[in-house]
Amino acid sequence: MDLRNIAIIAHVDHGKTTLVDELLKQSGAFRENQAVAERAMDSNDLERERGITILAKATSVEWKDTRINIVDTPGHADFGGEVERILSMVDGVVLLVDAAEGPMPQTKFVTAKALALGLRPIVVLNKVDKPDADPDRALDEVFDLFANLGADNDQLDFPILYASGRSGWADVGLDGARENLDALFDLVIEHIPAPTQIAHKDEPFRMLATTLSADPFIGRILTGRVESGTLKTGETIKALSRDGDRIEQFRVTKVMAFRGLNQQAIDQAEAGDIVTIAGMSKATVADTLCDLSVEQPIPAQPIDPPTISVTFGINNSPLAGRDGKKVQSRVIRERLMKEAEINVAIQVSDTPGGEAFEVAGRGELQMGVLIENMRREGFELSISRPQVIMREEDGQTLEPVEEVTIDVDDEYTGAVIEKLTGPRKGELADMRPSGAGKTRIIAHVPSRGLIGYHGEFLTDTRGTGVLNRVFHGWTPHKGSIPGRRAGVLISMENGVSVAYALWNLEERGRMFIGPQEQVYTGMIIGEHSRENDLKVNPLKGKKLTNVRASGTDDAVRLTPPVRLSLEEAIAYIDNDELVEVTPKSIRLRKRHLDPHERKRAARTDK
Repeated sequence: MDLRNIAIIAHVDHGKTTLVDELLKQSGAFRENQAVAERAMDSNDLERERGITILAKATSVEWKDTRINIVDTPGHADFGGEVERILSMVDGVVLLVDAAEGPMPQTKFVTAKALALGLRPIVVLNKVDKPDADPDRALDEVFDLFANLGADNDQLDFPILYASGRSGWADVGLDGARENLDALFDLVIEHIPAPTQIAHKDEPFRMLATTLSADPFIGRILTGRVESGTLKTGETIKALSRDGDRIEQFRVTKVMAFRGLNQQAIDQAEAGDIVTIAGMSKATVADTLCDLSVEQPIPAQPIDPPTISVTFGINNSPLAGRDGKKVQSRVIRERLMKEAEINVAIQVSDTPGGEAFEVAGRGELQMGVLIENMRREGFELSISRPQVIMREEDGQTLEPVEEVTIDVDDEYTGAVIEKLTGPRKGELADMRPSGAGKTRIIAHVPSRGLIGYHGEFLTDTRGTGVLNRVFHGWTPHKGSIPGRRAGVLISMENGVSVAYALWNLEERGRMFIGPQEQVYTGMIIGEHSRENDLKVNPLKGKKLTNVRASGTDDAVRLTPPVRLSLEEAIAYIDNDELVEVTPKSIRLRKRHLDPHERKRAARTDK
């Protein structure tokens, strides 16, 4: 059977996973009466909740005697480590672009990686049936993007399809039949070359491991594309590190390949196919699995360095250990080391004292996803404010800069530009109308200036603005950037909050907690309306008297508290504050709690 390996690239919410659903259905991967979840490739709970792809996953369809291996890539730059590894397994890419929005920052990030590897693109303009679609403008922007990214003449001569992933059709022209995805299947077979590895099938077996996972029944498993030779279950092979050192020698217990959404055991893995191998105990991502006679490892794609770091520590607040079962630093360290092994874009290092760990990664979203996964697994953590990682070069300090693309109503452009180019030290790169009373602003802003900005941005644009960001490069350090301007309201007592006390505190600022919630000394319960921090008593009840007067017993009406999400809380805190994360709660507190107060709070709560 002929073979094609492709990756699908798209910005968040441009319809990539929905299109893969339709490809699976129309290729006959499902039975007619089979129940299949919407966005079947988003198998992770967080992916379904947030509507984004976090983990790169492969699937396989058959069309006219050709097997097409399809890799669904993450659309967010924070998960770029997944993208860089996965593109080494494919021979071409399908670039999916929203016909209304055009190519967006995350599209640019992944496309740049694909073009640099010499992969041939197919451009699919999706959602052309939407009322605000402008496929001609989107196509011009795609061509300009390719030219700016240094595409060669073959890559610039890309084929185009017009499609609606949700409706399940793709056509060569806008006035096509709009019936099915046959045109896309045929174009993939015609335009994407067959794997060159097929020519090396008589050589010794070699495979570069690109993703690592674990199965409860067969243990550690590695997925990658077979670069040469063949492999059968039961054969003995070895694993080489990037430097060529032997890691281990092991017997292959299982060889599996993607067939539809599932993996099936196969008799033999052949050159060019994407397969999963089990049996190893130490081999990991970027290692070469090969025949015993092979001495040279396969070169692995370099991974972009991390840009921010966050400190993960034990939860040492008075309420520690109430919700979670995994609270010891040893258990937290094991979990972080396991994550660093699977996710090559994350680096973990110990801090002096051993009770906290420095975790470096791509962005706030990537860190938020890791923390959210850990709290669902029963961990309790304290998280610091993200710090940007600087770089020293020729005696000069460099800091990361991000390209920010903003679509906003015309009336709010002034406020947005003032915030980005003023205190946050950004530079305006482009500004143009994007239709329907909206403006597109592109600016280059230091990563430090964007930490904590998103909430402010939504306030400035009344929740109507859309902000996307992607790593742009390095620039000389731009000096100090002011942090959060407002102070916070800090509890000075331990116990359960009272509605009457919170009602009296409302004039001081907005509250983060409601009545009947557990609080302790040093816990942040709200944002002060002024710049200084203020200690307050959320436990102070109404004094009882023996005189009753009209109106004294009216019910207290509270403004609903502001509930910060995990990412919002991490971005909100200042350098002397922490986020306390448990399976049931997200609390903010001052970094240094008085040890005597902590003991007293624990006794009071008991």
